[in-house]
Amino acid sequence: MKLARFSLRLRIFIAMILLVLLASILIAGVTIYQYNEEAREYHQDRLERKEENIQASIDYTIKETTYEVKPEMMSLIFKDAIYQIATIHNMEINLYNLDGGLLKSSKASFDSDSLTKCLDAKILNTISHSLDHRYVNKTLENNDSYLSSYSIITDKRFKPLAILNLHYLENDDFLNKELQEFLERLSYAYFVMLIIAIGLAYLLSKYITKSLKTISDKMNETRFETGNKKIDIGNTSQEIAILVKSYNSMIDELEASAVKLATSEREQAWREMAKQVAHEIKNPLTPMRLSVQSFQRKFDPEDPNIHQKVDEYSKTLIQQIDTMSSIASAFSNFAKMPAQQNETLNVVNIVKLALDIFNEDYIVFLADKKEIIANFDRTQLIRVVTNLVKNGIQAIPEDSLKTPKIVVEVRDDDDFVNITVTDNGKGISEENMVKIFEPKFTTKTSGMGLGLGMVKNIVETYNGNITFTSQLNEGTTFTVTIPKK
Repeated sequence: MKLARFSLRLRIFIAMILLVLLASILIAGVTIYQYNEEAREYHQDRLERKEENIQASIDYTIKETTYEVKPEMMSLIFKDAIYQIATIHNMEINLYNLDGGLLKSSKASFDSDSLTKCLDAKILNTISHSLDHRYVNKTLENNDSYLSSYSIITDKRFKPLAILNLHYLENDDFLNKELQEFLERLSYAYFVMLIIAIGLAYLLSKYITKSLKTISDKMNETRFETGNKKIDIGNTSQEIAILVKSYNSMIDELEASAVKLATSEREQAWREMAKQVAHEIKNPLTPMRLSVQSFQRKFDPEDPNIHQKVDEYSKTLIQQIDTMSSIASAFSNFAKMPAQQNETLNVVNIVKLALDIFNEDYIVFLADKKEIIANFDRTQLIRVVTNLVKNGIQAIPEDSLKTPKIVVEVRDDDDFVNITVTDNGKGISEENMVKIFEPKFTTKTSGMGLGLGMVKNIVETYNGNITFTSQLNEGTTFTVTIPKK
């Protein structure tokens, strides 16, 4: 539905206004219906009263007449009396015989042609068979509504003499005027009530949705890895209070789950690290064991080449020991969180110093300024640069037909310093891009894959970030952005 696309606040507002309008229309409809019913009852009661009064006058005329009281004499009995009775009661009176033929009418003679000369059989049957010997119908003449009543006139012995017909005009001018005035006054009241309803609907919808907006904002701010604040909106409705209570309960459960997950992740990380350390240490231990066993089997003090063999054996052991030492240093450097020993440094000079340890002549250094000052740890900055450059050197295949090139550039970017290291090596495949900063991930046949993970750890400790772009067989660019302060 289109209404479902609107906000809850707008829907509440529209619903309340429509409710007021619907109530106004319903009340107006009931009022009009009630007026019409009262008008109908009023005319019926008035016709009955007039009928009773006219019947009394007719009975009096029959009682005082000198003519013999029988159906054939009714036209003579009421020859003049019918006009007097009609004038007194201000009512049109017609007399019909028992067969439905017109006997006498109070209408003027030139209007008598418009009268029904003979009553319909339906009227005669209804009068004859009804308990009160009475029939009333409604007609419309010249846009005027009339009630016509038909009743039996009897003598004192209740013998039927004639049929009395009264023609009553339903004049609703007074009632319609009263209804119009009432509806006009009611419309003013409805207008004022509508204005008040609009104001109340606006305030009420705003009040209702304010609490929901607070809850929505808090939910949007909810993060699994960070601390989340509970909602406290004071006194509110029971429904909103239940929702707030559920949200706060969810926050407690979320924090408990986060703690459990963090603990589990740390334990898993250390288990993985322990496995990696054990694996890397076993690699040099195997050749060392084989070398010692071989030396034991072949050791001969009388051998003239004994000194040469001891020397070769010692070199093998020293090489493997150095490998183990480098493994231990690499894991130690990765596990060690860099201390934020901020120093005011000229980043340009420190990067130059870091590049001095490399003998490759294809390393190019560029800087847009001679001096770019930032607060950073000297040792950690050197570690960042050397690791990125080493990574670039190792990314260039030895059998590459291209001329190796690594460009290290330092740029001043307002409140930040950008350090980029670009190589023209083999690039990073799309499936490896998401894992490039993961510890122990490497695409090389040697090494532990800890360098880039350590760089990311150092940079983020100083509220910086590291990004990269890469194309296969074209090269890779790492960009380190660190704040100056």
